[in-house]
Amino acid sequence: MSTYGPTVADVVGRVLADLGAGHCFGVVGSGNFVMTNALRAGGVPFTAARHEGGAATMADAYSRMSSRVGIVSLHQGCGLTNAITGITEAAKSRTPMIVLTADSPAAALRSNFRIDQEALVRSVGAVSERVYSADSVAADVVRAYRTAVTQRRTVVLNVAIDVAALPASADGPVSPRFEQPRVRPDVGAVRDLVGLLAESQRPVFVAGRGARTAGPVIAALAATTGALVATSAVANGLFAGDPFDLGISGGFSSPTTAELISDADLIVGWGCALNQWTMRHGKLIGANTRVVQVDDDVDAIGAHRPVALGVVGDCGLTAADVLDEIRRVGTAPAPRYRTDDVRSRITESSRWQHVPVDEISTDDRIDPRALTNALDEILPADRVLAIDSGNFMGYPSTHLSVPDENGFCFTQAYQSIGLGLYTAIGAALAQPNRLPVLGTGDGGFLMSISELDTAVRLGLPLVVIVYNDSAYGAEVHHFTDGDQDTVTFPDTDIASIARGFGAEGVTVRSVDDLDAVRTWVNGYREAGTARPLVIDAKIADDGGSWWLAEAFAGH
Repeated sequence: MSTYGPTVADVVGRVLADLGAGHCFGVVGSGNFVMTNALRAGGVPFTAARHEGGAATMADAYSRMSSRVGIVSLHQGCGLTNAITGITEAAKSRTPMIVLTADSPAAALRSNFRIDQEALVRSVGAVSERVYSADSVAADVVRAYRTAVTQRRTVVLNVAIDVAALPASADGPVSPRFEQPRVRPDVGAVRDLVGLLAESQRPVFVAGRGARTAGPVIAALAATTGALVATSAVANGLFAGDPFDLGISGGFSSPTTAELISDADLIVGWGCALNQWTMRHGKLIGANTRVVQVDDDVDAIGAHRPVALGVVGDCGLTAADVLDEIRRVGTAPAPRYRTDDVRSRITESSRWQHVPVDEISTDDRIDPRALTNALDEILPADRVLAIDSGNFMGYPSTHLSVPDENGFCFTQAYQSIGLGLYTAIGAALAQPNRLPVLGTGDGGFLMSISELDTAVRLGLPLVVIVYNDSAYGAEVHHFTDGDQDTVTFPDTDIASIARGFGAEGVTVRSVDDLDAVRTWVNGYREAGTARPLVIDAKIADDGGSWWLAEAFAGH
């Protein structure tokens, strides 16, 4: 048994380390200096970001891809406000994460740093907690951590700098271990779901974020009941390798995938919101299709559309109980939707790579589909893919394959552009044995480019694909009748800027220019490490991507 001290700040850091914090990201200032070093002393790795917004999303991505709690360390006031977009994304995504932030003293009414941090935090959907005193510090930290893990919440732990400086001690190590409680479904609801599956001729399972740990048992149930499987975007890769995997349901669906889902007579959402993006504003639900939703959060059931049956329960436990009930009653249905014809259709045309398109490359601009298809073959398959937001985002999401659900990180709950580079760095540190790959637009990349310094400093073998159309492409293609000078820009030599940061940079205008990428990949395979590679891909005008037109039509 040891004693942690001598201040509240020291105890906060060491208790978080004891509780199992995985990695800390932040920008260190006077308010969080001691707490950050206490975390490091407790064995928690620390990555210094160049901006608090980058640190917040790095921690978010790390938490999603590692199943450990990421920490963000921030200065009071402006440090927190700089990070708020990343915190909002994490809160909307229900990412278990701790935002450790200093706060102004309660009596410092005229402090430059003073804002109502608790009100700000709550306004974006995060949970606000506080270290109240030297006597309660250990209990306060444990409470915040427990909330993050057991309720899947982003928790902001405020520590006023006068409280942080108080003498304090706590016996260590602090050893509670928390897990999210798993809700067992009601027996009657399980039997109702078995009945609906028995009646169905064309069932489709759509798995979302809440099912990412339940892939094998859901896949087994699908095979037993003859269901096709698909995922929302955030769970992409969950059923990789299954011959009846349709890929992503929603705006990123290929025509074949969309047709097979819309022809279903039963759709079961597993930990999936079944929102406008996943169901294409309802277009993927047939007039006579029954919808079932399985979720451990009762408030999620029917939140976006009416359901014939809501099952409140953990996805893995529910799928296992349904399988047991089918075996008990001995009424396992025939293969149903899993026919040889459907298998052939999925194999031959469910991936966007198989969809015939008109080549739009020009003498100095490359077709983004041709670019992405070529990179899918060139880059190692064992990858973790991060996606920024923008007109381009469908191409890496659909034309780059991923090995499993831990190979795809999609920070899009807030739909902010500029989070992609941060996401890629956090995901890379969570999955260090995979090649990190980022798909981003020129707008989002230039917003976040300061963190390229962080990737270079960490020695990450990061591949950044910049789909460069010298514009905010979504607005260009949506507002076709307006003055577009506000959303178009002169061509930027992003490859040269990347080299200035210490990365490698290559400009791509045709598939022939990808030889430089092959050279980089060969070096990565031989050495296992490499400097980040930034591909400045000058892409041809696609007239507005297929998914974008549909998305804007819903506004």
